[in-house]
Amino acid sequence: MSQTFSYPHLREFTRSVFIKMGCPPQDAELASEVLLSADLRGIDSHGVARLSGYIRLWEAGRINATPNIRVVHETPSTAVVDGDAGLGLVVAPFAMKVAIEKAAAVGSGWVSVKNSNHFGIAGQHAMMALEKDMIGMAMTNASPLVAPTFATERMLGTNPIAVAIPAKEQPPFVADFATTTAANGKLEILQRKSEEAPVGWIQDKDGHSSTNPHELKSGGALLPLGGDRDHGSHKGYCLGAIVDIFSAVLSGANYGPWAPPFVSFLPLAPDPVGEGLGHFLGAMRVDAFRPADEFKAHMDKWISRFREATPVAGEQVLIPGDPEREMEQERRTSGIPLLDPVVKDLREVAGKFKLDF
Repeated sequence: MSQTFSYPHLREFTRSVFIKMGCPPQDAELASEVLLSADLRGIDSHGVARLSGYIRLWEAGRINATPNIRVVHETPSTAVVDGDAGLGLVVAPFAMKVAIEKAAAVGSGWVSVKNSNHFGIAGQHAMMALEKDMIGMAMTNASPLVAPTFATERMLGTNPIAVAIPAKEQPPFVADFATTTAANGKLEILQRKSEEAPVGWIQDKDGHSSTNPHELKSGGALLPLGGDRDHGSHKGYCLGAIVDIFSAVLSGANYGPWAPPFVSFLPLAPDPVGEGLGHFLGAMRVDAFRPADEFKAHMDKWISRFREATPVAGEQVLIPGDPEREMEQERRTSGIPLLDPVVKDLREVAGKFKLDF
């Protein structure tokens, strides 16, 4: 069962919670918008359902509500940002602005981030570049829940990649995907619904395929994109590894099994190799390659032609970003549905901070 709430209501509630945590008003506003962008776009696993997780990390002293986010190293086209243990929801937009500014100056900008936390959905940060006629990229490493192909040990996170590309008359191309078969948040949704996971999402502690959405609690692991070697899991493993290296090895954040867990009850690795979580963000000015209007006109043609591809019976050919864009249009008007366990959780949050929900 679920209940529906308006976007403005959830945004104001979330903003109030972040202020109660001690965030400055402008950071609280930004964090609430970034977090709720996931719910608007139908990525319910990464939205307001995670609010209590941020609170627990803050209570455990792992999130700094008033960080001094700063550039600690840079060249004309690159930078490293230290997030000072701030909310990734605030740190990543700061870093993406740096990337956009560098792209405006020299054609492209690339920023690796250390000492941050979970940053919501990658697509929200990549899309910041669109209004500047730039291509945006965003990725992040995450809690080690994923076993590499042929392994039983959890070494990587779901490590998403997002790319946003502007068009002219057509909506932008926005690809935003985990490098696992499914993100951990989707297992959490299945747990709330008391449903099984599809084959290929997870394995048990011995490396055998499982459909139990609680498998991670018993030592199991998420699987790389592809599910198993016969279906290309080695490619998903490679993608996740690339994200980990760009986001963390490059910046000085914790990588691989040292990445800090999102859940506060799990301890940090006793021998950290860096600081916090890492992100990698980039922006490329389209007119550094060809005139922007010319490029966007050809993107329109690309998108239109792919939409016209002959579909299999009963299906429709989609462009990356279509489902999320359509969902956002619907939810801004009709509201955002939240499962009853999420509503219960948010009401407990409201009680903790003496807020109305």
